[in-house]
Amino acid sequence: MRRITFDIETEGAFLGNGDFSNLEVTVVGVYDSDTKKLTGYYKEDLPKLWPLFESADVLVGYNSDHFDIPILNKYYAGDLTKFKSLDLLKEIKGVLGRRLKLDSIAEATLGRKKTGHGLEAVEWWKQGLKEKVMQYCLDDVAITDELYRYALKHKKLKYKDYDGVREIKLDTSKWEETGDAPALNHTLPF
Repeated sequence: MRRITFDIETEGAFLGNGDFSNLEVTVVGVYDSDTKKLTGYYKEDLPKLWPLFESADVLVGYNSDHFDIPILNKYYAGDLTKFKSLDLLKEIKGVLGRRLKLDSIAEATLGRKKTGHGLEAVEWWKQGLKEKVMQYCLDDVAITDELYRYALKHKKLKYKDYDGVREIKLDTSKWEETGDAPALNHTLPF
C-alpha cells in the first residue's frame, strides 16, 4: 500500500467560516512510503507532485480533509476530494468530539514538539526564508507520518490534558484497506 503523507503551508488572508479562497500554497511537503523519502515542493513545482498523489493508495494528513486538500484542489485539474484520504484530526475529533493541535498529540505521543507553528511559517515566507518554511513543513510531515504509524501499531494516540496524558483509542482496522480501488486515481476530466 502506497501512503503519501503530506502537509501544506500557505500565504494570504484567511476570510473565516472555512473560506480559504484567498490562501495560496507556498510549500507542500510529502513522505512517500514506497521510497521512504521526504520531499518538498514549492508552488511552481506542483505539476511534479500530481503524479505522486495520483499513484497513492491513500493520502494522509492532519486537518487535511478540511484545509490542505481543498486548497490544493484549486491547483489540480481533477478532484483531490475523490482520492482516498485519512485525516488524523478527523479521526481524533470523531472519538473525542473536539479538535486537538498536532503539537499536543506529538508531544504526548512521541515525546517531542513541532518546530514552529503555521503563523510563524507565514511570517518566515514574507521574510523570504523559503528554506526555513520548507523545513518546517517537512518536519510536520515527518511527525504526522510517525503519528500515523504509531496509531496503526498501538490503536491509539495520546494528548496532554489538565489531568495529565490521556489516550485516544482509534479504530485503525480500515486505514490500510484498499478494497477494489485502483492504484491510480482517475479524476481528471477528459
